Amino acid sequence: MSQELFDIYDDNDRKMGTAPRDEVHAKGYLHHSFHCWIARDTPEGRKILFQKRQDSKDTFPGRYDITAAGHLSAGETVQDAVREVEEELGIPVRMDQLTSLGTIDYYATGTAGGKPFIDREKCFVFGYLLNLPLTAYRLQEEEVAGLYETDLDDAIALFEGSKSVIPAMGIHSITENRVPQIFDTTLSLQQFVPHKSDDYLHVFKELKKL
Repeated sequence: MSQELFDIYDDNDRKMGTAPRDEVHAKGYLHHSFHCWIARDTPEGRKILFQKRQDSKDTFPGRYDITAAGHLSAGETVQDAVREVEEELGIPVRMDQLTSLGTIDYYATGTAGGKPFIDREKCFVFGYLLNLPLTAYRLQEEEVAGLYETDLDDAIALFEGSKSVIPAMGIHSITENRVPQIFDTTLSLQQFVPHKSDDYLHVFKELKKL
């Protein structure tokens, strides 16, 4: 099966060409990605949703991450990439429903599946206030292990360092009889993809304004 191709860029964000996904992550080529953070309002306050990455992912398997996100394939625009939300979460979304939260320059290294990776991205970040319960989502099993929600203020406290763990509710992508069951859990900082804390906090505080 042929690998997905990404557009790659120089340090001034000028397109240099395309490269296969494995090569992009092996050599650390700069590429573009789409991030969509979903929040919802409840009687207890505003919540934020995180996805748990599948253990098969080629970067940061099993970590908690952005609600829905993905790389832009070669030739795609940011507007095209809104497809990631429906692909990963089963919820159709239009770009005009999202609020731009700016861009983030992201750099990380690690090992996944025994292979080292270098991940350099320019991330186009969006927020979406969507008042749906967890059980309304239909998760893409190949990409998403679970979906979790917690109080937005607790998420801010976690990344500011004033709390070491926070309570959350979650659903698994693979469920008995295809019916998602909500369970209680806790989240800690070490379980998240290591984006900069300041980047997480910028997004969380912007989500409070939606």
